[in-house]
Amino acid sequence: MPLQSNVSASSSGSIEAESTQSDGKTFQQLRNECLQKGVLFEDPDFPAKGSSLFFSESVPVNIEWKRPKELCSDPKFIVGGADRTDICQGQLGDCWLLAAIASLTLRPELMARVIPRDQEFDSRYAGIFHFQFWQHNKWLDVVVDDRLPSVRNKLIMLHSVSNNEFWSALMEKAYAKLNGSYEALKGGSTMEAMEDFTGGVGETYETKSASENLFTIMKKALDRGSLMGCSIDITSSAESEAKTTTGLVKGHAYSITGLDMVNFRGQNIQLIRIRNPWGEVEWNGPWSDNSREWNYIDKADKARLQQNSLDDGEFWMEFGDFRKNYDKVEICNLTPDALTDDTKHQWEVNAFEGNWIRGSTAGGCRNFIDTFWTNPQFKLELQHTDDNHDLCSVVIAVMQKNRRKLRKEGLDLETIGFAVYEAPDDEDQVGKDFFRYHPSKARSRTYINMREVSERFTLPPGKYLLVPTTFQPHQEADFLVLFTSGFMEQWLFSESNSHIHMNQEAETNEEKGLRKLFEQLAGDVRKQQLHLQCHVLRALEIKFDGLSLSTCHSIINLMDVDNTGMLEFQEFKVFWEKMKKWIMLFLAFDTDRSGKMSSYELRSALNAAGMRLNNQLLQLIGLRFADEDYEIDFDDYLTCIVRLENMFRAFQALDKFKRGRVKMNIMQVKSHSHHCFTVSE
Repeated sequence: MPLQSNVSASSSGSIEAESTQSDGKTFQQLRNECLQKGVLFEDPDFPAKGSSLFFSESVPVNIEWKRPKELCSDPKFIVGGADRTDICQGQLGDCWLLAAIASLTLRPELMARVIPRDQEFDSRYAGIFHFQFWQHNKWLDVVVDDRLPSVRNKLIMLHSVSNNEFWSALMEKAYAKLNGSYEALKGGSTMEAMEDFTGGVGETYETKSASENLFTIMKKALDRGSLMGCSIDITSSAESEAKTTTGLVKGHAYSITGLDMVNFRGQNIQLIRIRNPWGEVEWNGPWSDNSREWNYIDKADKARLQQNSLDDGEFWMEFGDFRKNYDKVEICNLTPDALTDDTKHQWEVNAFEGNWIRGSTAGGCRNFIDTFWTNPQFKLELQHTDDNHDLCSVVIAVMQKNRRKLRKEGLDLETIGFAVYEAPDDEDQVGKDFFRYHPSKARSRTYINMREVSERFTLPPGKYLLVPTTFQPHQEADFLVLFTSGFMEQWLFSESNSHIHMNQEAETNEEKGLRKLFEQLAGDVRKQQLHLQCHVLRALEIKFDGLSLSTCHSIINLMDVDNTGMLEFQEFKVFWEKMKKWIMLFLAFDTDRSGKMSSYELRSALNAAGMRLNNQLLQLIGLRFADEDYEIDFDDYLTCIVRLENMFRAFQALDKFKRGRVKMNIMQVKSHSHHCFTVSE
């Protein structure tokens, strides 16, 4: 059974796939409707148009969308069982996907989940098929019609060796729909698709630097039912899919379909079987098809290894040659148990969603220490140690969401990574100084522009802080964090409150002139226009052009406790005390006296004012008030803090009335002068 988050698994251990159709209808409902009407399904969510094929290039005029019954006389969904040899790459550069599909065919029970039964070109045929994929911690059911892109009555994308078999072509179409278009599938990691087919945990091994027992690790993975792929690195784009003299292809995704040992001239030789999704172009070195090595092994071994010398893209090679020629092995495990020992764990998977928002929570990596601390922070607690060890095993993965679908908007994968720190006791959101003086306890090996970065660690029991980041600050993306271990907990942070100490003697002196200031402004105040004179604030070294009318109305609403529409002196006095505190806070973060503060520092300023907000509210406030340089001027800062004060006052009044725990959600931010908050139990 694929790994599942404890937040979404049913009590029976299985999960019902969610419909992805825009109208909410399921495959069964749509098929029944078509059968009742006597029509073939045409998918409105993924139409037979050029936009479903490409988003950055024009579609050749000779491409036609045809159903299988228009391409052959006797179409079949699956002929003689779904097999790895059913997969031949078309004109799309998605060998990574095909390599994953080939690996999937080795596990019939997993195939049955991805390709639901009861699909065929028989009496129940209605031109509709469906497939299920695991993405972002849930199973999704993707419906497609069977109109496939073709040229001269031949499929131009993924196809089977058999001209009348269509499961693989339809599966590629469903995966293209899930990701927005066929073009969105160009280039990728085999691991990405293997995880989407299984919900498994991915691990990557560098063949050149991996331990000597890499063969044992991979053999154990295959025996456990893990899916595996491999590839050869490239040093430039010119090397992509370049053929070597040995028949291997650089920058190309292969699937690993077997590992075995044979006796060759008195020595045990480790062999690995690899498949090229092209269905052709094979290794031509030792143990390749028709090589002389096959003449020196037992006939039973030769038959067992099914060495049939076919030019089908699949070949054997000696494991030492494999390590010399290939650079990377990707393994998708259906259980997070380590492949380096026989220890078994009761694993628990916890999944949490987050966002990197520019000006708020997109702080970048630790190279950017001034904003690094503003990244989302997750706290986990490791309690259960491994058998016969004092350490706890944990697998951490950070996955970007929906990046393929966003390619048509010019957005591709961000470069991501993460770091793990020992969490301080009894401290909420950890600030800049903590990261300045405390090294990480673990981290991703590198920052990389892949959908997911994951690592396995062994750490002492205790509380830890995970900080997922993009490499550069200000880069926006949604992400999913997966913690896999024996036991974990997670909290969203808010900073601990800090205090601003005012000079009591200065307050007393100031109070003497406060009534005079109030009398000067009283006329405007009573007309709901509280314009503090610019020279008052300039005397406090703040550069700004005065308060907007909107800010003044917010102040009136905040301080007019007797609902007269006017401010009395005592109300103005209370406001001025608050204003002094807010001014001092602003000055504390406007270090260059530019009249602006960084939106990343807004969290600290609000916390110092006694306002603790979650990340969602902070992100929305940052988007509303920050300028294009992620800065907030004094007027917007004051507008923000006054409106939050109003909101908290209303919240406290409701809390007193209901005496219960209240959950506050921000529902909408419409304009500069209109904020809509809701309070509900």
